[in-house]
Amino acid sequence: MKEDMKYLYWLNSVEGIGFKAMMVLKKYVGSGSDIYHTPEHDLRWFLNERQLTALVNRRKEWDVDGEFEKLKQEKIAFYPYGSPGYPEKLLSLPSPPAALYLKGSFPDANTPAVALIGTRKCSGYGSAMAKQLGALLAERGIVVVSGMARGIDGIGQRAVCGAGGATYAVLGCGVDVVYPPENRQLYEQIERQGEQGGIISEYQPGTPPNAGQFPARNRIISGLSDAVVVIEAKEKSGTMITVDMALEQGREVYAMPGRLVDGLSCGCNRLIKQGAGMIISIEEFVDEILQASKLRLANEIKELKKKAPPAPKATTKEEKLILNFTAEEKQVFSCLDYAPRSLEQISAMNPQISYESLLRILVTFCLRGFAKQMGAGSYYKSDDI
Repeated sequence: MKEDMKYLYWLNSVEGIGFKAMMVLKKYVGSGSDIYHTPEHDLRWFLNERQLTALVNRRKEWDVDGEFEKLKQEKIAFYPYGSPGYPEKLLSLPSPPAALYLKGSFPDANTPAVALIGTRKCSGYGSAMAKQLGALLAERGIVVVSGMARGIDGIGQRAVCGAGGATYAVLGCGVDVVYPPENRQLYEQIERQGEQGGIISEYQPGTPPNAGQFPARNRIISGLSDAVVVIEAKEKSGTMITVDMALEQGREVYAMPGRLVDGLSCGCNRLIKQGAGMIISIEEFVDEILQASKLRLANEIKELKKKAPPAPKATTKEEKLILNFTAEEKQVFSCLDYAPRSLEQISAMNPQISYESLLRILVTFCLRGFAKQMGAGSYYKSDDI
């Protein structure tokens, strides 16, 4: 797996190859090394023309060993989706990051985490509340996740650092790019915290900040958290995008109320009207988060105890192979024999599978060494399995 990381890093750098395309390639072609070395004409089954062109060009210009070594020298860790260490809380997101880059560490999945967010141009009241809440969350051992942005985000995270707590910044640029630049001291403070903090991004190192990248990063902020707290926000703002994503992910949303005449509190007051939890006491809110975390942990332990015993393990190489197949792949594979069968014969044995899908599956089997082709359209089971 470690050797394959450099190829997955290359694949993640290809423009247009997102989560879905990466999952398709890993499923049908194989490892990052397999994808890198597969001929262009075989990849046409799985990528559109634009993706294929970008991949082929990237393969020509990318120094696989040199670029990965550079990543290690800059002390940036790389976590493709599903790899050991990739945050558990992000695995079930509707659109998880294909890979994450990290300086420092990820939040502990078993420690309660709160996303502390709000407007960039906050009031004195908002600033004071962010400081108080950040400090108390840190004192009580609750992780704070935010975007290290101007205003509420940065103020809350500075308070956490000042109180010796754990905080994690999710950026809308590369992890080696400090944005906004005035938060460099906060960036360096989080970076120094080791296991108590981390700088996280799904964007390749060196990627500059871009307005279109921030809404996407917000799903990671809420995804890493158990609850989202909005301190100040206008009715229409980037903060509300994070709230929408949090609700989609099943996270709890809380809002700090403000005066009716204060435009910066309109978003919070509206959220409370729509059913968000209202924070009337910072101490009570923190106690509620801790209690909810204990309850969640207890329920998880109960569910683990209820789980049925594991299914019998596959014994032969072929049985182990079939375990990872889709239902269609299992059906097609069962029709293969050590004697060649024509495409028409196999198609007749699988009338419910389209000709195009059948051909794609057979090509995939050949690419991965599960089957071999004889002549123009006959296939047989490989004797290597």
